[in-house]
Amino acid sequence: MLIAQVTDLHLHADGGHPNLARLHRVLDHLASLQPRPDLLVLSGDLADDGALESYRHLQAALERWPGPLRMALGNHDSRAHFRAVFGDSHVTEGFVQGCSALGGLQVLVLDSLEDGRHGGAFCDARAQWLRAVLQGIGAAPVLVFMHHPPVDVGIPWIDPGAGQAWIARLDAALQGANLAGICTGHVHLGGVFRWRGRTVATCPSSSSDLSLVFAPMQPDAPDGRPLVEQGEPAFALHRWSEDGLATIFGRCPQRVLATWNVATRQMVADMLQEKIPS
Repeated sequence: MLIAQVTDLHLHADGGHPNLARLHRVLDHLASLQPRPDLLVLSGDLADDGALESYRHLQAALERWPGPLRMALGNHDSRAHFRAVFGDSHVTEGFVQGCSALGGLQVLVLDSLEDGRHGGAFCDARAQWLRAVLQGIGAAPVLVFMHHPPVDVGIPWIDPGAGQAWIARLDAALQGANLAGICTGHVHLGGVFRWRGRTVATCPSSSSDLSLVFAPMQPDAPDGRPLVEQGEPAFALHRWSEDGLATIFGRCPQRVLATWNVATRQMVADMLQEKIPS
C-alpha cells in the first residue's frame, strides 16, 4: 500500500504564482510513478491566502490526479472557502476530517485549524469525534494525517511549545489506538520524531523549505537569520505493509544521473541476487 503526501502548497489567487506550477510538477511526478500511489493526501496550507480563487486553482490542478484523494486544512486555509469550492465530501461535523479504509489500514484525517491562530488546534468537539471513530475502528491499524505536528522539531518559531492544551486533548483521544504513525505538514521539511511513544513524520513542502536554524529566538530581537528557503518541489511516500510504516521523502527530479542499462546491469543484478536468502 503506497500513500503519497503533498503539503504546504501555499497556492495564491494569482494563477501565475510559481507555487501552482510547482504543484503541477509534483502531481505529474507522482502520477508517473510505478506503481502509482494508491492514495494522495494533501495535508494543509492548501492556500496561502485562503482565497476562493486559490481553491479553484487547486480543484483544476487535481484534475490531473487519477486516483483517490484526501485533504486536510492548515493555518493558512479558510474552511468556508474550501467548502465553497470542494463541497462537503471532505467534511464531517463541520470540520475537514474523516476516516476511510485503504486495504487493511484505516486512514484518518484530522482538522487542526483554528481561525486567527498560526499554531495547531484540537477542540473538545474534534476530540470527542476522534474517540468515537477510534472506538469503532477497534484494533485495526490507523494512520493519521493532520497539518500541525504535536511535537517540537527544534525550529523555535514553528514549534508548538510545551503545555499546549490542544496537544493534551489529542494525546488523550489517541489513547489505546493501534497507531501506525502520524503524518503532518507545517514544517516544510521531512523529519521523523517521537511523541509520547508514537512516531510523527513531517512532510517536506511542494512550495518552500524552512531554514535549519535551531538557535533560540527572542520575540523583540530579530537577528537576521534566514527563515524560509526554496529547493525543488518535495513530497513524501508512505509505504504500508505487514511490517509497518516506511516513509521516504522525495523531490521532483531535475537530471537523471544513472539508468538501468548495460552499464549498470551487473551491479543491479548483484544487488538483487543478494536479497535471496542463502
